[in-house]
Amino acid sequence: MSLQRKAVVALGGNAITREFEEGNIYQQFANTRRSLVGVADLIQQGYLVAITHGNGPQVGNALIRVEESRQRVPPIPLGVLVADLEGGMGYMIAQSLQNKLHLRGIMREVATIVSQVIVAKNDPSILNPTKFVGPFFHEHEVKDLEKNRNWIIRYDEGRGWRRVVPSPIPLEIVEKNVIKKLVDDGIIVISVGGGGAPVYIEADGTYEGVDGVVDKDRSAAILARDIGAQELYILTAVEKVALNYKKPNQIYLDTLTLADAKKYLAEGQFPGGSMGPKIESAINFIESGGEVCIITSTEMMTDAIEGRTGTRIVA
Repeated sequence: MSLQRKAVVALGGNAITREFEEGNIYQQFANTRRSLVGVADLIQQGYLVAITHGNGPQVGNALIRVEESRQRVPPIPLGVLVADLEGGMGYMIAQSLQNKLHLRGIMREVATIVSQVIVAKNDPSILNPTKFVGPFFHEHEVKDLEKNRNWIIRYDEGRGWRRVVPSPIPLEIVEKNVIKKLVDDGIIVISVGGGGAPVYIEADGTYEGVDGVVDKDRSAAILARDIGAQELYILTAVEKVALNYKKPNQIYLDTLTLADAKKYLAEGQFPGGSMGPKIESAINFIESGGEVCIITSTEMMTDAIEGRTGTRIVA
């Protein structure tokens, strides 16, 4: 295959820091290497590729570090932490992929770009934050945190009191032209990590950061649209999308049309905290001109590329 077909691959943050692991850097590198097998296979087929990644576990740890050290060093805002992790995790993914390609004899360059994602200044999520982030607090700490840090604290059902932050809808990637140029030149680009650092546009055209996070799958779909990708791979913990998930009448889906995806989403088949944003992202990608969105697990990406598994969302 010539270097023509273009794909965006969205790695989940949990593919790099896994549940029930400490999440130290050695484990993260090992998990990253495992998560890139399918990506390397795609590159070996000659695809032009951009990679995005989640950062949920990592940004949670970063926020804990901020809390534990705020008496000694100035705290870092959430938006800046997202940018920090774009660089740090991008380095880890880039190095792991460079080594994997080298061992396969594939001569392709890899670059990481810290990216900003434009959101609406009046996005409902900014006015009414609902995304839980960071450590848990005791109930007696809540009033002090709300007063002195101007935070919004809510009860995370069954878990404890946590800060909630905006998670606005991404509209456009600020660095889209740079990323597209690099990808079109055959360079593998890692960008929009953790959904990208959210910014809005002021009246004078300047950017202003938002102390919040953006859903990484929604941002991946925007990136795929902005660089003209034909394919979007959303890698998650399950091999296929299912109807009636974890119920006796569960049904796995091999193919999902745009019309059916919208229908099942409206019926509540795909909850907002799990598969919902992925299906919404797939819908947005297909409606913006994409050919196919494939949702599958990190481990099964190679089989999904060959059409042996995964759920394919098509027009």
